[in-house]
Parts: sequence; structure tokens; C-alpha cells
Amino acid sequence: MKVKGKNYKSIWLDKKKSIVVVIDQRQLPHHFKLLYLKNIKEIKKAIKDMVVRGAPLIGVTAAYGIYLSMKNNTSDKNLNSSVNFLKDARPTAVNLSWALEFMKKKLLDEKPSNRVHASKKLAEKISNNDIKCCKKIAENGLKIILGIRKRKKNKTINILTHCNAGWLATVDWGTALSPIFLAHRKKIKIHVWVDETRPRNQGSSLTSWELLQEKIPHTIITDNAGGHIMQHGMVDMCITGSDRTTANGDVCNKIGTYLKALSAYDNKIPFYVALPSNTIDLNSKNYLKDVPIEERNSDELTHIKGINSKGKNTKIRITPKGSKASNYSFDVTPAKYVTRLITEKGIHKPSKIEIKKIFS
Repeated sequence: MKVKGKNYKSIWLDKKKSIVVVIDQRQLPHHFKLLYLKNIKEIKKAIKDMVVRGAPLIGVTAAYGIYLSMKNNTSDKNLNSSVNFLKDARPTAVNLSWALEFMKKKLLDEKPSNRVHASKKLAEKISNNDIKCCKKIAENGLKIILGIRKRKKNKTINILTHCNAGWLATVDWGTALSPIFLAHRKKIKIHVWVDETRPRNQGSSLTSWELLQEKIPHTIITDNAGGHIMQHGMVDMCITGSDRTTANGDVCNKIGTYLKALSAYDNKIPFYVALPSNTIDLNSKNYLKDVPIEERNSDELTHIKGINSKGKNTKIRITPKGSKASNYSFDVTPAKYVTRLITEKGIHKPSKIEIKKIFS
């Protein structure tokens, strides 16, 4: 995707130096900086500190982390310990464990002498696959947007999204934003309502920045304004990404997604979830028990980051000292509130039967 007119991916391998290059998403939208990750410890820190975030991108980053670890030690012991080391970096995003188990399974079938080369190829394969999946999600989601355009007789389509599920959350294209990018390139009139997505503000800082790069009309709104604009007929569809979707079609996504789905349901507005099929966790069936909900540092809630009048990064407290704060990072939207799941394999009902078909 584009940054000031230049094409970028969110992660790539510097083949001359054999190190991993990522966009430091903590610096956006005010500063565009690249970060160079040289070993598995730096990979874990990048995932944990949200230098990279978004379930698909976390998985790809972890795969490159195994490659960097294999460069130092190709033994079975190091492979197993590296997988375990990275696995707990972010507990909710299922792509992390998926990518690590995929790498482990494939590399255990390789001779240690071939594991550096094989791990590099496997990581690049996962990365390229992610791009292909997201492009297919874009094409499948475009069909829904075209249907709305037909009903609206070519008037502007208003889409509400929550958190960031654009190319910064994947390697390229994105999940929830990919149909929007594709529709805009096909000259379809689109306007996006961007939830700020407290407390880290991935909507107001990252989604808005991506939409600006693509010159897509958008408006940033407070998290609690979604229901209001739906009541007033200002939203034609909602679309979000997912960090983990259960075998029954329940969707775990950034905190606040559940409330948006409830508002959409009450106002008869379709609520779509876009995700690659490897974000579906067939082992998760009871979302109240099987989906781990990450609780992040309360500082994200009690403080806010930005740039001051001198253009310098600053962090200020916005809550009284002594008040307790809980920072739950995800919630789960039950399948009954999800209109359809959009994957690289098509558009599906969020049901156990339909999800089984995806993998058959």
C-alpha cells in the first residue's frame, strides 16, 4: 500500500543483511519510522510492545522470528524453546500460535543443516500467502459493497469500522479495510466512519492515516458515537477484523466491537467481519471459556500519547492518581450479531456448519 505515494509492505526481509524490517506503528500517525529486528528477542519485544499489531501481521512477524533464531542455532531444542518463547507475546491473536506451530511442524521434518534456508522460505511463504488472502478478501468484500451501491443508486456508501484492520494489521491490503481500498480504486463513492478505538486509538491514529494515504473520505468519531449515527441512518454497513473467531462463528476483536454489533443489530444494519481463514480457531467453541482475553497495562488507559505544540512526542496522565483502572483489550461478539464472515474463500454465515465447509 502507499505511504506518500510510495509502495510499502508492513514487514519485509532485508535480504542483504538478513534482518527483519517493520514499520514502527507506535510512531504513527505523526512519524513514519522503520525498525530493524535482528534477533528473536527483538521480535518478541516488537510484538509485545505493539510495534507490530493485528493478528495476521503478528503471525508473520513470529514466523520471521523463528528464522532469525534458526540462524543462530538449528537444534530441535532451540526450535522448541523459540516457539514457546514467542507464543505468549500476545495471547488473544490466534495467528501467533498458528504460525509458530506451522513453522515448528515443517522444520522438525527438515534436517538441522537445512533449517536456516527452510525457515526463511517458510516465513516468506506465510508472508506472501497473507497478501494473497487479503487481496481475495478485498474481492469478496467488494461484492457486498457493489450490492449496496446498486440499492443506493450510486450514492455515497457510508461504512463504519472499529480499530485498525488495514494493511498495517497484515502484510498488505488488510482485512476489513481491503474491500474499501479496492472499491475506492474502482471509483465507487465511499465514506468511512472511523471509531477512535480507545485506549490506544488505533482507529484515529492508524486507520485514518491509511485512509489519508489512499485519499479516501473519512470522519473520525468517538467510540460512543456509533449507535447515534446508526440511529440517524448515516451508516450503510459495518465491517471489522478479527483476532480470533471460534468454530461457532463468534468473533473476538478489539474491545468495543461487541457494542457496535449490538447497535447495528438494533438498527438493522449489516455487520460484517473480514478475516483470513487461519484466524478461525477450530479448538475454540465456548467463547466465554476458550478465548483468552488480553488485559494490557493500565497505563494505556490512564495516560494518553500525542505530540505537543513543538512537535515532540509526549505522554500525559488523564485520570486521577489512586483510581484503579482495568484495560481489557478484546471482547467477543456472539455469532447471532454477525451478518457474514468474509474470508479469502468466500462469504459465509457465522455458523458451525458453514465454518466446517471453509476447511473441507
